[in-house]
Amino acid sequence: MSGMNIVYITAKNKAEARKIGKELVRQRLAGCANIIENVNSLYWWEGEIQDDNEAVLIAKTKESLVPELIDKVKSLHSYSCPCIISLPIKGGNRDYLDWLEKEIK
Repeated sequence: MSGMNIVYITAKNKAEARKIGKELVRQRLAGCANIIENVNSLYWWEGEIQDDNEAVLIAKTKESLVPELIDKVKSLHSYSCPCIISLPIKGGNRDYLDWLEKEIK
């Protein structure tokens, strides 16, 4: 399997996640994007614990495109320091992964 990754991204809400996900897929930086809404996030920010509802965007892409995908997400995102984490795909449904690779530039 040639370098495929899942990129985990949090967004302020479903609308922002949808906007970012559509642009990643439109530009073929991701072959697929999933949105999970109403995620409760607890984290430190500027010296205080935050307790927010966010949306999660999961994008599937080629490892070689991760830097470009990160730049695109940062350019579209409302947060000054968005969560963007890339994880390698170690295995899965070969038919799906073959399809995915064909949909990405």
